Parts: sequence; structure tokens; C-alpha cells
Amino acid sequence: MRHINTDIIRYPIITDKATKNIENNTYCFKIIAESNKQEIKKAIEEVFDVKVKKINTIKTPPKTRTIGRFKGKKTQYKKAFVKLHENYKINLFDEE
Repeated sequence: MRHINTDIIRYPIITDKATKNIENNTYCFKIIAESNKQEIKKAIEEVFDVKVKKINTIKTPPKTRTIGRFKGKKTQYKKAFVKLHENYKINLFDEE
């Protein structure tokens, strides 16, 4: 049995679109590019103590950026959209 690596999850992505998806119980995370859906599911369930219903992943293409006369590429990364069962929630925002 393989050990569950919780370092797969880098951080949650908090944008307007991702915040709107939280109402549908779908959360967006930046993850390590080499991870697969089964590893992501185990890591999310272990870290946040929730039950995952569905996972969609996407690799964003590297984007070209120009700064002055220099051209470079922004790094490619992988996003995971995690849908939870109805009874579970992840608290991403501190409520004081």
C-alpha cells in the first residue's frame, strides 16, 4: 500500500469564478502536475476530512509574457476541481 502524500495540494485557488463554484460545493486547488485523480482524492479526504464525489483536472498551458524586450514563459500548472458530497464543506475563509 502506497503512503498518502498530502503535499500534492499546494493551495486553494480563490478567484471570482472559484468562489461562485463553492455555492455548488465545488472547490478549486492548485496541485502537483504529476499527481493523478486517485491520489488527489485521498489527499483531499485526509487533509480536510470530507468525502469527495467527483474530481476534474486540467493542465493550464504555459503562457508567454513580455517584460521590456525580454520574452519568457509563465510556468504550467495543474488545477483540480473537487466536488464534495452534499453533507460536507471545506472552510477556506476565516470567519471571525
